[in-house]
Amino acid sequence: MENQEKQFVDSFMAWLTSRNPGEMEFHQAVYEVVESLAPYLVRHPELIKMKVLERMAEPERVVIFRVPWLNDKGEVMINRGYRVQMNSAIGPYKGGIRFHPNVNLGVLKFLAFEQTLKNSLTTLPMGGGKGGSDFNPKGKSDNEVMRFCQSFMTELQRHIGQDTDVPAGDVGVGGREIGYMFGQYKRLRNEFTGTLTGKGIDWGGSYLRPEATGYGACYFGEAMLATRGESFKGKTVAISGSGNVAQYAAQKAMRLGAKVVTLSDTGGYIYDPAGLDEEKMNFVFELKNIMRGRISEYAEHFPGVEFHAGERPWGVKCDIAMPCAIQNELDGNDAKKLVENGCFCVVEGANMPSTPEAIAVFQAAKILYSPGKASNAGGVATSGLEMSQNSIRLHWTSEEVDERLHRIMSDIHEMCRRYGTEKDGYINYVRGANIAGFIKVAGAMIAQGLV
Repeated sequence: MENQEKQFVDSFMAWLTSRNPGEMEFHQAVYEVVESLAPYLVRHPELIKMKVLERMAEPERVVIFRVPWLNDKGEVMINRGYRVQMNSAIGPYKGGIRFHPNVNLGVLKFLAFEQTLKNSLTTLPMGGGKGGSDFNPKGKSDNEVMRFCQSFMTELQRHIGQDTDVPAGDVGVGGREIGYMFGQYKRLRNEFTGTLTGKGIDWGGSYLRPEATGYGACYFGEAMLATRGESFKGKTVAISGSGNVAQYAAQKAMRLGAKVVTLSDTGGYIYDPAGLDEEKMNFVFELKNIMRGRISEYAEHFPGVEFHAGERPWGVKCDIAMPCAIQNELDGNDAKKLVENGCFCVVEGANMPSTPEAIAVFQAAKILYSPGKASNAGGVATSGLEMSQNSIRLHWTSEEVDERLHRIMSDIHEMCRRYGTEKDGYINYVRGANIAGFIKVAGAMIAQGLV
């Protein structure tokens, strides 16, 4: 990094951290973007003068509210709810709702900032936002989850709408939670609109929405691998997580000819040397989506499977790694293990799952590495397609949605390649995604004036 670029990065980050003390995930997400944008911004000083990046890093609006609810014992419980409406330059705020104990303002600002660039990459008219609560749905009954979701939406409904802010699911928020929230929104507002995405197929949802993030990550991975004359066929894949994204990434990778050998949750990871198949995937779907069980039960059910308690799967020998769990789950030491064991492609399915140290290891080794804002954009892209279907009161077939999703992921890859190819031919997907996403949002912000 040249001196002028370094001065810009240091000055910007000093400004950002002083305004947002203690929000480490937000600082990390912004730093990654600023560092890769610095050469571009130095060559376009008018963007620095207009403080476009400073405005992008400052939410347009943040809503924080109390969420009181009753548990099954009749006890009063209190959680905190949030909605970060980050940027609406190219469309209504769009981004998920996360229910997880680690949710706080800094985590949601990082996610909303990433979402702004991710949504820009899809080419669909969607701004960036994110919301959630420190509520933990694990171990709660369906009635407790329903009561919480209804209380959460009683306040959130004041701040969202199909032309204002369209939330979706995220960690801890699946079809059950979206259903409860949509029902409460409809009851309070007396309207049936596409204000939430991820809805059931019989009441406004889109085919392929549950599969979209995992499938999209594999489509992006396909495009990455093709740049080196490779494919998923015959490759060993290690996947972290066992929620929505991990499940469908595993299913799609398997159907593309790969052998998926790991899944994980907060208790540890399973290693299945024989690889997953359709029967095993159906077991995982029921275990995680219906029984709400632990991934260790997979090892108890299928012979020859190892369960490693309290560990992450990055020490397993693989060709392709797909971190699909949560932010900062893959650190520098994990990255070194992957590279040493022959991994040559890392496709992020989660948001910012790799630490800066891990990214540096991947890029120094010149392996294929894609940031989540590019490779996991399939979920929000299909949410955008759900919004379109809601607007025209029409259902596309699963084949039509899949075709559109595949095309969007290919287009995102092409933009990353265009802006991220370095002099030696190596594709820096981080730089490519950040520049491509930034250019569209910045152009819209400038055209709309100082707002």
